[in-house]
Amino acid sequence: MSAPPTPSRPAVTEREARQVAEAAREQDWRKPSFAKELFLGRFRLDLIHPHPMPATEEAQRGEEFLAKLRDFCETKIDGALIEREARIPDEVIDGLKDLGALGMKIDTKYGGLGLSQVYYNKALALVGSANPAVGALLSAHQSIGVPQPLKIFGTQEQKDTFLPRCARTDISAFLLTEPDVGSDPARLATTAVPDGDDYVLDGVKLWTTNGVVADLLVVMARVPRSEGHKGGITAFVVESASEGVTVENRNAFMGLRGLENGVTRFHQVRVPAANRIGPEGAGLKIALTTLNTGRLSLPAMCVGAGKWCLKIAREWSAAREQWGKPVAFHEAVGSKISFIAATTFALEAVVDLSSQMADEDRNDIRIEAALAKLYGSEMAWLMADELVQIRGGRGFETAESLRARGERGVPAEQILRDLRINRIFEGSTEIMHLLIAREAVDAHLSVAGDLIDPDKSLSDKAKAGAQAGVFYAKWLPKLVAGPGQLPTSYNEFKREIDLSPHLRYVERTARKLARSTFYAMSRWQGRMETKQGFLGRIVDIGAELFAMSAACVRAELLRGNGDHGREAYQLADIFCRQARIRVEELFGRLWTNTDDLDRTVVKGVLSGTYEWLEEGIVDPSGDGPWIADATPGPSRRENVHRPIR
Repeated sequence: MSAPPTPSRPAVTEREARQVAEAAREQDWRKPSFAKELFLGRFRLDLIHPHPMPATEEAQRGEEFLAKLRDFCETKIDGALIEREARIPDEVIDGLKDLGALGMKIDTKYGGLGLSQVYYNKALALVGSANPAVGALLSAHQSIGVPQPLKIFGTQEQKDTFLPRCARTDISAFLLTEPDVGSDPARLATTAVPDGDDYVLDGVKLWTTNGVVADLLVVMARVPRSEGHKGGITAFVVESASEGVTVENRNAFMGLRGLENGVTRFHQVRVPAANRIGPEGAGLKIALTTLNTGRLSLPAMCVGAGKWCLKIAREWSAAREQWGKPVAFHEAVGSKISFIAATTFALEAVVDLSSQMADEDRNDIRIEAALAKLYGSEMAWLMADELVQIRGGRGFETAESLRARGERGVPAEQILRDLRINRIFEGSTEIMHLLIAREAVDAHLSVAGDLIDPDKSLSDKAKAGAQAGVFYAKWLPKLVAGPGQLPTSYNEFKREIDLSPHLRYVERTARKLARSTFYAMSRWQGRMETKQGFLGRIVDIGAELFAMSAACVRAELLRGNGDHGREAYQLADIFCRQARIRVEELFGRLWTNTDDLDRTVVKGVLSGTYEWLEEGIVDPSGDGPWIADATPGPSRRENVHRPIR
């Protein structure tokens, strides 16, 4: 029997937790969305082709900064030193401040550089290739730290107060996760109790990236409902030097060894009401909206990782010979190199397209950004894993060891460790599957949600049934046939290498995907939300179709610009062929899988049925609680906060 909840930890049911998450969603679709349409079986190529382009002035400003940043990365960032000492030198961070890198996304009127999303992401890819921990520091500061939520939700006074500091001197962090709260914010325990013109914060936050060195924090805390206070999860800007703020630990990880990530305790911390971002209860909505474009920073660094993997694979595979020829020309290795090249091209296409759409603000890109994060983190990990395999024993050996015995210090094992967190950061792959799936079926739930809601009355269900009948009478017939069945469709992509068959495949497959989703909803109805394996495969198919579309559109853009057009068509073609194989496998696994049997085995594992299988080992993890105590109260540990000044 589980222990009763502590008074500080809200006890919530599964349904209540879902309601909290649902309330934080953006409910409306005011702008078109390519990915949303794709999941509905409508291939709206016109929303992404011709490929949007940055304004000339934006591009010039971005390229000028990238040139300065490249010089800094090449001359000032010693990735091996950061890996060895597990710390980014203060002079590197000071140099980034002088360069204006803290303010890449902050408007020039606040002292920032005002870069577009496209060039901000290119900068992160560049910095991340020099050292991923430096890229993570800049990303956490600007993509989810103080600047982004203030840009969208802050008052003018808040922007005037904090943005100039964030642009040049102050590092920021975002604090949501707690020791016992990850992707279930309904159980958030940190409180912010109103007291006059202030709020008083109490609680503990875990995995606070940048928290060890941050000057400013975005903190999510629960405001109790009371007279004059709506209450709910609320966002605050907190000065890290405030009395009662203690960084109790600097966490260490398998990768990103220079990451300044910690545990932060708040005890009776007074925060002015003027530092509240948005109204009470809007904290989760602010967090999710911030992440809509903030998530693009992570796949941007995955693009940089892919480019580096390709460079090392090319150079090593040409130099290393086995059985009379370079290993690249052995099919077993060559297929891995082809995968890395094709996937890097497609991933850059996805990130650049999504970023440019974010800059133009013509489309709603919440699904595109989430797909980019999901796809980028998964594919970058696979590319790094393949690079380690191509390098063989040298891939497993550390760069320092390689250098010590006279070889080039290639940190292949390091990039594998560094990239692993991306499948967890800012929404794990499993959570991203559910988040994207919820958005993908939004149209269905809008018209038929009451039909499968057990709490709705018969009259509500009858009304929903009538609405659903009208919607599906118009929608379903359109899933039967489309341009993908016409051999002349998308012929503007027919060159020496023909990409039009791939786009026809995307159109046909989008309709098939929509039909599969509809069939599943009809079959499982209210139980659909529990079919996480099915929903994950649906999302993965959509991610592949989005990547195929982006790759083809990027290839045509490069061809039109006379910029490696033929080679881009080659890469888009091979990527689409590889992706189509993955898509067909995913479709097969929609209905032929072990999901039901897996649930049975899980019950057996947790009940101890298979405990005999664990015999014959020793457990080196020792004793101790699975989750650290996070009871509010004064800190009993040394404050390891170290602001960089």
